[in-house]
Parts: sequence; C-alpha cells; structure tokens
Amino acid sequence: MMDKKLIFEKVDHTLLTQTATWEEIKQISDDAITYKVASVCIPPSYVKQVKEYVKDQIKVCTVIGFPNGYNTTAVKVFETKDAIANGADEIDMVINIGLLKDKKYGLLLEEIKQLKVACGNLILKVIIETCLLTDEEKIKMCEIVTKAGADFIKTSTGFSKAGATFEDVALFAMHVGKEVRIKAAGGIVSYDDAEKFIGLGASRLGTSRIVKLAKNQEGTGY
Repeated sequence: MMDKKLIFEKVDHTLLTQTATWEEIKQISDDAITYKVASVCIPPSYVKQVKEYVKDQIKVCTVIGFPNGYNTTAVKVFETKDAIANGADEIDMVINIGLLKDKKYGLLLEEIKQLKVACGNLILKVIIETCLLTDEEKIKMCEIVTKAGADFIKTSTGFSKAGATFEDVALFAMHVGKEVRIKAAGGIVSYDDAEKFIGLGASRLGTSRIVKLAKNQEGTGY
C-alpha cells in the first residue's frame, strides 16, 4: 500500500456542487491544508474568498466553462483571467465537446491555446469528459492537448454519466505527450482506487472522498 501522504500530495480536494456554502468551502479548505493536498478545487465565485482565507498555505484551483464546456472561447478566456485576478493558482477548463464530435479540431486547439496564454505560468488542466467520448476521440484529444501546450489532460467533470476509469487513464498514458500530465477525476472512492490510478500514470486525482476517508467520514460526492 502506497504511503497515504504520497496519495494526498496528488489530490485536488474538490467541492463543486451547486449548493456549496461558504461554511462547506471553508471546511474543505481547512482539510486541504491539514492533509497537505495538491490544491483545493472550488467554484469560481469562491476563489477570492478562499485565497484570502488560505493565503499561501494551499494552492487554489477552479473550473472554467464548467461543467458543459459550451461557453464561447471569449467567455472562457474572460473567466480564466477573472479567476487568476481573484487568486486562482490552477485552472481546470472543460472542452467544447460538440466541436470534437464535429471534428473541428483546429477550433479546439485554438481555444486551449488561448486559455494557456491567459494562464501564463500557471497550471492549465483540460477536462475532456471521457464518458461522452469514443476511444478515437480520447486519443485525438491527447494529441490536441499536447499540441496546445496545456499542463494536464483530465478525465471528467464528475457531473456527467461517469467519472474516471482505469482504462481511460491507461489510454491517456499511451497517447499523451511526455510533458503533459494526467488527472483522474470523479468516482475515486478508495485508497486502492487512488493507488491504481497513480500506478497507471495519473499524477493528480480530483476527489473529495480520499480526505473524507482519512477523516472517517462517509465517502460520498465527487
């Protein structure tokens, strides 16, 4: 069994439900600091408040074009710049899945590139929502994310039909560029799951359940 501390270091401790209150956001921020996770991942509307609350104790991650990805590129760029101005350290964007289905690969590439420019040196993760894609489309997105210069390819929002699967992370590891890391997100319910995802090539895990397990709380949610 992998040292739990090594697992925590790869966790984006996440709360993105529509009903999330400040008390709940504050609690997961406290937990993120306590368990020394990679980041706390929260809705954009809380970024400023969270950054002021945690200061430099933990990285603040937020989501762009979430969860459907069909905002215009201009809106996503604005959202990204706004989040960074409010103190976000990492950005998780959702692709426009319709563009992928329509094989408009150039537009997808351009959008990710624009968001990476907006991020500068900050980390950009690209959510492709694997549960809605064919293997061919997943492989194409590995290529596009690599070309665009994004830092991570991410499996899922946690808001669609399913979350991360071992098969998808293994597929990413085979097809993504060497400089692009992998984030598995959604449905990671146990330490064994976490360890297996890491073994397959994921260097980040989007989940709330791992910390809940550490706190002996019921492992529900993202």
